Amino acid sequence: MKSAGSSFHMGSLADMVGPRGHVIGVDISPVVLEVARERACGLEHVSFIEGDASALGLPEESIDAVFSRFGVMALPHPVAAFSNFHRMLKTAGRLAFVCWRSLEENELDFLPLRAAGLESMLDTTPFSFEDPDYVRTTLKSAGFKEVAIQAHDQAVTSGDLDAMTMMLLKVGPLGKIIRENPALRIDAEPRVRAALAEKGDASQIALRAATWVVSARA
Repeated sequence: MKSAGSSFHMGSLADMVGPRGHVIGVDISPVVLEVARERACGLEHVSFIEGDASALGLPEESIDAVFSRFGVMALPHPVAAFSNFHRMLKTAGRLAFVCWRSLEENELDFLPLRAAGLESMLDTTPFSFEDPDYVRTTLKSAGFKEVAIQAHDQAVTSGDLDAMTMMLLKVGPLGKIIRENPALRIDAEPRVRAALAEKGDASQIALRAATWVVSARA
């Protein structure tokens, strides 16, 4: 079995296919690939390709599965990209991915953005697959069938109030805004901390993440 997937999850995929299978990690970022290679050290049936996953040039009907975790939302031409994935999949091959639901459903992203007062600076790309009808139409237009879309909610935490505040200022939509505009941090940090403190127990702060778990067959 050969599968292509998000480069940060090669270990889990490698366990699933076993030593007789092969897993190919694809990412456009050399930094991400370097981390992935370190994590996959010693897994001989794992390899990596640096490039745009949507333009991946593997042979037709050469892979059994395509998997992505929070990667498909950034595809500039979704139907064309998924059509290419469909081309590479064997008959009845499987596609599976996880993507974000709407910003408003994602407390993990919405709460810190609202607390910091920076909603107007949001990059909406991560939420481009928020509409399940759009997801279903896109996949069917690309040739996929048996499309299944399931909502999944997960409490996410990095620990106590301090740890959670620092995490939200580094990653996610607010983290992106702060990285690109460091001067905003001085006002954003106390506001985010105060909003998190209202959640209750400061020793363990958790926020809800809302996703779609999507699967389909070629």
